[in-house]
Amino acid sequence: MKANKLIVAIAAVGMAFSAWALTLDSAKNQGLVGETASGYLAAVSSNSQTQQLISEVNTKRKAKYQQLAKKNGISLSQVEALAGKKAIEKTSKGHYVQINGRWVKK
Repeated sequence: MKANKLIVAIAAVGMAFSAWALTLDSAKNQGLVGETASGYLAAVSSNSQTQQLISEVNTKRKAKYQQLAKKNGISLSQVEALAGKKAIEKTSKGHYVQINGRWVKK
């Protein structure tokens, strides 16, 4: 019986922390992160949650970009540039993009 209560308590705490976790969409909606021409996210306004989110997203992106570069016989920098252009084009109105080193609200 005590074990069941402990499991329920741990699950509840886990759900509470996930509710506080910053998602990519919420970070973009809050103007905390934006897309760059390099194909990666960057902080518009920095805090510890955004840094962790940016690191996680950019690590996943880089792995995918490396796969695409290898598969298509092109350089990583070429894939990054293409991905950056596409990400900026697809960025929703009201979200930030970095143009020539400056943050611009689309």
